[in-house]
Amino acid sequence: MNLAIIGGGPGGYVAAIRASQLGADVTLIEKDAIGGTCLNVGCIPTKSLIHSADLYHAIIHEAASNGISVGEVSADFDAMQKRKAKIVKKLVSGVSGLMSANRITVVKGSAKFQSASLIKATTAEGSLEIPFDKAIIASGSVPSSLPIPGADLEGVVESTGALSLEAVPASMCVIGGGVIGVEMAHIYCRLGTKITIVEMLPDILMTQDAEVVAPLKKVLKADKTDILLETKVNRIEKAENGLTVHVTAPDGSESSVTAEKVLMCVGRRPATENLGLDEIGIATERRRILVDAHYRTSVESIYAIGDCIGGIMLAHVASAEGVCAAEHCMGLEPSLQMDIVPSCIYTSPELSGVGLTEKEALTRGLDIAVGVFPLMGNGKSLILGDTTGLVKYIADKNTHKILGLHMCGPNATELIVEGALAISKKATVEDILSVIHAHPTVGESLQEAAHSVFGNCFHMPPRR
Repeated sequence: MNLAIIGGGPGGYVAAIRASQLGADVTLIEKDAIGGTCLNVGCIPTKSLIHSADLYHAIIHEAASNGISVGEVSADFDAMQKRKAKIVKKLVSGVSGLMSANRITVVKGSAKFQSASLIKATTAEGSLEIPFDKAIIASGSVPSSLPIPGADLEGVVESTGALSLEAVPASMCVIGGGVIGVEMAHIYCRLGTKITIVEMLPDILMTQDAEVVAPLKKVLKADKTDILLETKVNRIEKAENGLTVHVTAPDGSESSVTAEKVLMCVGRRPATENLGLDEIGIATERRRILVDAHYRTSVESIYAIGDCIGGIMLAHVASAEGVCAAEHCMGLEPSLQMDIVPSCIYTSPELSGVGLTEKEALTRGLDIAVGVFPLMGNGKSLILGDTTGLVKYIADKNTHKILGLHMCGPNATELIVEGALAISKKATVEDILSVIHAHPTVGESLQEAAHSVFGNCFHMPPRR
């Protein structure tokens, strides 16, 4: 089996490894750096800067209260950027090593389908024809843009540019209150930038449970971040001290925000241009590639996974889809539970969620029971100095089956896997209660929140 894969991100390279494990002769074509957006200009560099910014913030605001005396503290942004680059380089090198170890041929160049069995790769050395029995498209996504006058002005950047600024700006207007926008705002706010978030929807992070987002909003506002909701951006203009963003408030009044930098974070769109999809009959809809339950496109020999098919644009989803597609190419019958996908936001406090939010459950007309445990009652959270968050269960009121778990607080992005496993195994609240959780840990708050479904918390006063 000759398998060609277009795109070396977390979907493509994982698919390549799985196909090779199953005996395929794999060629992976990547036009930029191996690892794709996630490793190079997405998940990894963002989280590296978040860690540096949080450490800086903790030293300033928490060292003294923890009995640690420090002298003058400053943030060396250039050193932070170098550390980020070092981490990225190490991970990219590691993935390249995995390609070699799994006998995967890597071609650096752009790819275009010539037929349902042939790809033309354009490299620095010239053109190369790559015949295949089956192919997987994992071309990823690129930042979206809005037709806002002035969006092309100098000083307006998208997420990739925001990760590579030469210095910490004095002020920044972030257009878009989704995951990327909020994480970027968090980084620069912690480094001293005056942040204004402009969001046209009724709230930031609208895909998350509102009760879990509330503590983060409280922290952002305490850090002097301005959040303008249901606010439309009209235009961006050059100003004496940077850029002025003209906006319209919910009541129709117009105002403006002036900032040194403007960050456009209005989502991402599938990167499917120039692949020759139309020429060979691969069906698309608004740039996304249409696939069936096995990730097969309208051309039977060609599959597509990850951001280029739309849906949930997360690296771990792309990897799971890559495994699924590779296995189906090799004659297996894999399946994915796409309704059980953990979402993680790496701010401080961290947010995570899996399954239904309370609003989603109520919209579906489900009869639910909700259990909430605030982390102010958790010893480990108190030790860590982070008690603003909570743990929240959504359960079926009659069967007690867990429908959703949502968290805000320390280690929330690590602990959410317990909720994903519970939902996938159709566990009940009683199943969580039957498992002894270690103390002192933030994780034991998951059991306390489970008790709360029945109104029986141990470390909070009883409900009145």
